[in-house]
Amino acid sequence: MASVQPRLPERVATARSLARGCWSAFLDYETPKVIVVRNRRLGVVYRAVQLLILLYFVWVASGARAALSRRYVFIVQKSYQDSETGPESSIITKVKGITVSEHKVWDVEEYVKPPEGGSVFSIITRIEVTPSQTLGTCPESMKIHNSTCHSDDDCVAGELDMLGSGLRTGRCVPYYHGDSKTCEVSAWCPVEDGSSVSQFLGKMAPNFTILIKNSIHYPKFKFSKGNIASQKNDYLKHCTFDQDSDPYCPIFRLGFIVEQAGENFTELAHKGGVIGVIINWDCDLDLSESECNPKYSFRRLDPKHAAASSGYNFRFAKYYKINGTTTTRTLIKAYGIRIDVIVHGQAGKFSLIPTIINLATALTSIGVGSFLCDWILLTFMNKNKVYSHKKFDKVCTPRHPSSSWPVTLALVLGQAPPPPSHYSQDQPPSPPSGRGLTSGQGADQPLAVQPPWPCPISVPPEQMVDTFNQHIRERLPVPEPSQQDFLPTNPKGLAQL
Repeated sequence: MASVQPRLPERVATARSLARGCWSAFLDYETPKVIVVRNRRLGVVYRAVQLLILLYFVWVASGARAALSRRYVFIVQKSYQDSETGPESSIITKVKGITVSEHKVWDVEEYVKPPEGGSVFSIITRIEVTPSQTLGTCPESMKIHNSTCHSDDDCVAGELDMLGSGLRTGRCVPYYHGDSKTCEVSAWCPVEDGSSVSQFLGKMAPNFTILIKNSIHYPKFKFSKGNIASQKNDYLKHCTFDQDSDPYCPIFRLGFIVEQAGENFTELAHKGGVIGVIINWDCDLDLSESECNPKYSFRRLDPKHAAASSGYNFRFAKYYKINGTTTTRTLIKAYGIRIDVIVHGQAGKFSLIPTIINLATALTSIGVGSFLCDWILLTFMNKNKVYSHKKFDKVCTPRHPSSSWPVTLALVLGQAPPPPSHYSQDQPPSPPSGRGLTSGQGADQPLAVQPPWPCPISVPPEQMVDTFNQHIRERLPVPEPSQQDFLPTNPKGLAQL
């Protein structure tokens, strides 16, 4: 006779049943519940939100080409392209022209600093010259703080002012002109404001020509291009820049650059300033190479209206010897127009990966319309409780003593309930309560199917209801439901919303 298997304890059996239920629930597939609500106002809101999202993504994906030529709309990114910003760039500049001042004729070698022809250079338009400076002692400039004096006691020998011209000797001497006195210094004499002479070089400067040779390279796409057209050798000798007729002749008049920056040339030549020449290479590499063209813009970069730092100037000196022994120099304080050539841009080309990513983002964003409309229905609609009842199905557990927790777990996991020994005739399940209709309630209250135990919003799954109902019928008589306890069977569903 076979041995009888020992019966497992109740808790072990319940734990195994719980594990099987969890594993079964893990392999289940869940799908959203779709409800059609026939409400024109809500439908208009839903479709309007979807339309706005689609228009945004369509504009981003296909409208960028038009946006490049119509910058007044807004900056748009081509979301279907792989892009690269900041091209590798080289710049070569060359200035040509002559001008005159009160005392001499100036050529390129004298008024362009530095002469190497890089992306930043200055064109001198006015100078203050202090000629024949030699090393010696002379009065300090009155522009220096605490330089004025009345006697030698006001000057400290060996004192050095970092903003001054030299080392003080301790003597108080008459100034270069007038009755004032300043402390004597050991420096290059005479100091700058003692005998400087101003000369204006900007009379013919508006006609100076500037060649800006620029080439760019996008390494990701292996694309290179320059801003000079491949024509005859003498092409650049007879052309000047024109956006319509000669866009690939990068020779600009200095007066044209200042005018395009919105500045007055005479005022700028006297005080100096910084003008930016911006070259923009925005290229759609899905098109032909001829569609990738440089766009030039000009603007002033330095603070024009700042009284403490307006204008632009710098100093340099020219050294020579007299009789081969005495070192002499000419100090020049130069005011001019500094040109900064700035190159930037972005290239894009179709790529499958960003296309898929942005398409998925667009489709996901359309769900915002459903979220918004659900929020409106659940919050502001008159029959929001009916909609909530239809949209959400919740599992409700019976109210039993603590000893009946295996029944609750089994019902939640969709398993068969434990043996009916837990119930007795003297302790039936709690009567229904919640939001169901009673005979005395009006028709305005939301309708709900009465389950065999309390459920404030919805009903449990059919399998659980049938299993539990079968068990209850064996123990308790089931009263006949009234006509008001049923949901309306109108096939139009929520058409009355």
